[in-house]
Amino acid sequence: MTRNVIDTRCCIVGGGPAGMMLGFLLARAGIDVVVLEKHADFLRDFRGDTIHPSTLELMHELGLLTEFLKLPHEEVSTLKVRIGDVTVTAVDFTHLPVQCRFIAFMPQWNFLDFLAAHARRDPNFRLEMKAEACDLIEDAGRITGVRARTPDGDVDVRAPLTIGCDGRHSTVRERAGLKVEELGAPMDVLWFRLQRHPGDPDHTELVFLPGRVFISINRADYWQCAYVIPKGAAEDVRQRGLDQCRNDVARTIPFFGDRMQEIAD
Repeated sequence: MTRNVIDTRCCIVGGGPAGMMLGFLLARAGIDVVVLEKHADFLRDFRGDTIHPSTLELMHELGLLTEFLKLPHEEVSTLKVRIGDVTVTAVDFTHLPVQCRFIAFMPQWNFLDFLAAHARRDPNFRLEMKAEACDLIEDAGRITGVRARTPDGDVDVRAPLTIGCDGRHSTVRERAGLKVEELGAPMDVLWFRLQRHPGDPDHTELVFLPGRVFISINRADYWQCAYVIPKGAAEDVRQRGLDQCRNDVARTIPFFGDRMQEIAD
């Protein structure tokens, strides 16, 4: 059967922040690059929505910072941590020797759309959406590209360099037989959102209580909330029931008490 073929110098699998930024930088350096992204868009919630000062410094070096900061975002120069009844400023970015002495909270899809729009202006860059890598192409013991599924059929992207940026369940890594190095993060996170009410505080907060860690991020019209639990404990939370989970949240952040019914399941 005839198979569509794309020839390039570098094939990047995964259009997340790493894959998109790498593709952008390679194209700017004059290298033909194809980025494969399996989804039709970048609209996924609660995915790396913090743009750190080091990344903002890179945007400055690329000449994109002024335009980038016109996108909707929240700027946080300090991070407060509440441990029990004591609140302290744990992080202060205002002393950094960079252009932006703050974290920018921005939905990841805005960041990726911005990178994609600028990368597409370069003739060396090609972004293929709805293109899911399903296998590696091997020739005489060398990886020479990627086979991807698309709505129009399979396509072979042939390249002397293949880079896997396809996340924790990486197809590239699995097909290449590369071993995972476990770093042993001892936590899982339950993410949800709650409406922001007039009179709510405006700062992002980290709360540490015995057996509970809670993070609330100000996203203008809602709170992005992270309930940090021990690794593998999600089923225990479910077994304790929804009411107990709501009570845990309300005890941790008392001003959330009037909107617990928004946590629906």
